[in-house]
Amino acid sequence: MTGYTMLRNGGVGNGGQTCVLRWSNRIRLTWLSFTLFIILVFFPLIAHYYLTTLDEADEAGKRIFGPRAGNELCEVKHVLDLCRIRESVSEELLQLEAKRQELNSEIAKLNLKIEACKKSIENAKQDLLQLKNVISQTEHSYKELMAQNQPKLSLPIRLLPEKDDIGLPPPKVLRSCRLHNCFDYSRCPLTSGFPVYVYDSDQFAFGSYLDPLVKQAFQATARANVYVTENADIACLYVILVGEMQELGVLRPADLEKQLYSLPHWRTDGHNHVIISLSRKSDTQNLLYNVSTGRAMVAQSTFYAAQYRPGFDLVVSPLVHAMSEPNFMEIPPQVPVKRKYLFTFQGEKIESLRSSLQEARSFEEEMEGDPPADYDDRIIATLKAVQDSKLDQVLVEFTCKNQPKPSLPTEWALCGEREDRLELLKLSTFALIITPGDPRLVISSGCATRLFEALEVGAVPVVLGEHVQLPYQDVLQWSEAALVVPKPRVTEVHFLLRSLSDSDLLAMRRQGRFLWETYFSTADSIFSTVLAVIRSRIQIPAAPIREEAAAEIPHRSGKAAGTDPNMADNGDLDLGPVETEPPYASPKYLRNFTLTVTDFYRSWNSAPGPFHLFPHTPFDPVLPSEAKFLGSGTGFRPIGGGAGGSGKEFQASLGGNVPREQFTVVMLTYEREEVLMNSLERLNGLPYLNKVVVVWNSPKLPSEDLLWPDIGVPIMVVRTEKNSLNNRFLPWNEIETEAILSIDDDAHLRHDEIMFGFRVWREARDRIVGFPGRYHAWDIPHQSWLYNSNYSCELSMVLTGAAFFHKYYAYLYSYVMPQAIRDMVDEYINCEDIAMNFLVSHITRKPPIKVTSRWTFRCPGCPQALSHDDSHFHERHKCINFFVKVYGYMPLLYTQFRVDSVLFKTRLPHDKTKCFKFI
Repeated sequence: MTGYTMLRNGGVGNGGQTCVLRWSNRIRLTWLSFTLFIILVFFPLIAHYYLTTLDEADEAGKRIFGPRAGNELCEVKHVLDLCRIRESVSEELLQLEAKRQELNSEIAKLNLKIEACKKSIENAKQDLLQLKNVISQTEHSYKELMAQNQPKLSLPIRLLPEKDDIGLPPPKVLRSCRLHNCFDYSRCPLTSGFPVYVYDSDQFAFGSYLDPLVKQAFQATARANVYVTENADIACLYVILVGEMQELGVLRPADLEKQLYSLPHWRTDGHNHVIISLSRKSDTQNLLYNVSTGRAMVAQSTFYAAQYRPGFDLVVSPLVHAMSEPNFMEIPPQVPVKRKYLFTFQGEKIESLRSSLQEARSFEEEMEGDPPADYDDRIIATLKAVQDSKLDQVLVEFTCKNQPKPSLPTEWALCGEREDRLELLKLSTFALIITPGDPRLVISSGCATRLFEALEVGAVPVVLGEHVQLPYQDVLQWSEAALVVPKPRVTEVHFLLRSLSDSDLLAMRRQGRFLWETYFSTADSIFSTVLAVIRSRIQIPAAPIREEAAAEIPHRSGKAAGTDPNMADNGDLDLGPVETEPPYASPKYLRNFTLTVTDFYRSWNSAPGPFHLFPHTPFDPVLPSEAKFLGSGTGFRPIGGGAGGSGKEFQASLGGNVPREQFTVVMLTYEREEVLMNSLERLNGLPYLNKVVVVWNSPKLPSEDLLWPDIGVPIMVVRTEKNSLNNRFLPWNEIETEAILSIDDDAHLRHDEIMFGFRVWREARDRIVGFPGRYHAWDIPHQSWLYNSNYSCELSMVLTGAAFFHKYYAYLYSYVMPQAIRDMVDEYINCEDIAMNFLVSHITRKPPIKVTSRWTFRCPGCPQALSHDDSHFHERHKCINFFVKVYGYMPLLYTQFRVDSVLFKTRLPHDKTKCFKFI
């Protein structure tokens, strides 16, 4: 502190020190300034000199610093990369600028084109609107012109008579009743639909005497019949059941006649009434004999000549299966043709002709002339001589081992129980039926029972006595199923039976089986046949067979079809011009009346030939015009048979003479949405396609977000009640065309293949026309039938996974074919295609037609199908053998016929060149 004070005060003692301090401070400032000058001036000069000297000492390529000429500085490694990048970016920028200028130029040009297109669209819209107006005016003018030239007729108003109308004037003799003088046509107009009113027998006194089984069976079938109505005021026909009685003689003829005349709608003479007496026993008496039935028709199994009115009354078969369906598995097969016995007969005659005439004095007094001779003694002697000759093995017994069944006088009584008689008939090629010795007994229950049992087991009936009236004889051609021989020719019967060829014998056996199943087998068939005979006589068209109501599954169509180039597989076959019409349904009900009238006789008498029913439809079992295709090719009337025929030349009208004909695709699927969508897309633009019906066979509905393709025609998704392959052949009401293309959801067919197959079907409308062929073969070691899927020149089946067939067969498959076959299809989940081939071949007696396709028609990449399972073929073997048992024979027929287009390019394997190809 003192020093500091001194310095501040400038004391003497401290003056030297102050000078030193000042001098040192100056030196420091000078030194610092000099140092800074050296650093800032001399050091850069030295560094520059050093670097310059170093560059001159090195090679020119290794100089790093120092002056360089031009752009030599870019030769440095890391700088070169940057230079390259700069040059590349510059070039790209120049290119982009050039492209930008080009795009701007193109955009300007496109804007000009857009403006021009907008103007063109506006002009096209105006032109389209004008064309629509012209088309609308033209259609309106066309309709007016057609209305002037072909006015549409309305149905006539139905005029019903009064309830208590007297009706027609009574004929002089009621036994001379015929339709023209005893039937009131005014109650049955052509458009009435043939309403039938069935009386309740329990409301009348005689109802308590009826056999309960007969009454119950009759009531059940009447309730299910399509023609039966509960409104008696509009009825065309009135039906009353009067037999069979539980006991004989419990009701006197006078009492029964009084009760009949008291029926509410009898109207004094019973016109338009049908009195039915069904018999279950061979000893049933003639219940309506000596009963005045007025103008009412009589349908029963026993008639005297004085009682029977030809063309008016009906001879019906006995009701053997009252409440039970026949068991097809117990029916013997139709082959082999020849059986153990050439012919058999068992019976016992209770009374002679003379005794019967003596007892029936009231009946004899009504007849004129002497009674005819009794040939029964000659018949007995002749048949015994044939048996003793042992030329053929025959069995004739004229005395029953047990007590014979009760029978009418002069009638041959039945021996033994029904089961015993059937066992003998199963061993018989022919079954003799000897008519009653009294020729004035035109038919009896005993004869009808023998005829029924012979047809049931396939023994060809041989009726001795041409005077007999067989059931429905005025409409059935019995000569195709039975031999009717006059009794005086009994000595020639043996020669006649041996002269029949095996083919003729088999044809008669098949026809007999058909008649039995169609008209005689059940209560439903008997009642339906009686109504059908009367309806056909008065020329009223039959009611259409019902269709299966389709429960549609809602779905969205938003996916445009044809976007996938892999889906466009239309082939390279040019089949000429195709129809481009919008969806067009087949015309319906064009020949109702003409089919009913013109083909009446032939329809009843045809065997299961082209388009005949097998066995009977639920509604109308007998009229051929509604049950088969005729030679002219007309369709099945109840389903809209169409106006066309079985064909002209291809070039005449696209393979048939049905104008604008189209087909419906029916596709069965089960939870394979992706596969299904692909298959539907392949149908886009398919000519002749009317509609696609997708049968959704799964209980799980399609995905809600699934978009269905828009293929230009409606797609109907149908929900089924259960998972069954039989659903493939249900006659859905959404199917409006005659032609059906049944196709699997994984089948891959080109458009040209489908078009060609459709045109072939139009030339053969009664057959299955398809692509994959199969055949059946006989397994000698196991004595059974086998299913074979190997490629062969010969085939007997066409799989319905890709085949055309008529909708008529969908009705037969679903409603007519024996239920046992559909049950087996459900059991195995297999064989529905085999069942359809059996049905069509049985009906037409023709094989299917195969058209050319590639050797495989499955889509690539699809999931595994049921047919790939190892058990698939074993089940199909079992199905074939089971179906043969149901039908009684093998209906499938072999063929080597195949239809090809001359333009079709088929690649044949080298080992198939021996096959014939028909063009």
